[in-house]
Amino acid sequence: MDLKQFIASIPNYPKEGVVFRDISPLMANGEAYQYATQKIVDYAIEKEVDMIVGPEARGFIIGCPVAYKLGVGFAPARKKGKLPRETVEVSYGLEYGEAILQLHKDAIKPGQRILICDDLLATGGTIKATIEMVEKLGGIVVGAAFLIELKDLNGRDKIKGYDTFALMEY
Repeated sequence: MDLKQFIASIPNYPKEGVVFRDISPLMANGEAYQYATQKIVDYAIEKEVDMIVGPEARGFIIGCPVAYKLGVGFAPARKKGKLPRETVEVSYGLEYGEAILQLHKDAIKPGQRILICDDLLATGGTIKATIEMVEKLGGIVVGAAFLIELKDLNGRDKIKGYDTFALMEY
């Protein structure tokens, strides 16, 4: 299936010179969403995953159905102040600024094999921060899976040494 036909490209959003890749049409099409989810599930099975972690918020959209299909847990990596219990946190750079991500301290058990899922690999800052938190908690990051990779932003450079899977490249 050609998933690119389900991605809307929005020029000059959120700022001049940026082409925003909108996954909403893919999610709105049950067949495409199911196909994309299954491809990531197949990758996760190869990696013998114990748990999925997804950064806020589109990582939830990608990671939750993968976790459900695998019958494994899902842990949300959230923006600072959104999780109610004790957390670990990492500060990181975004394409357009700085942010802090948090993960509950009890979200990951030492030795668990973790797959990080998100919609998009851009500069790699969010994924690198998520990896750092998982590893602080003793998890083993066995891979990172995305619907889209923006090749020109070189996100893989920030997460060298980690297996990376993307369904589409721009």
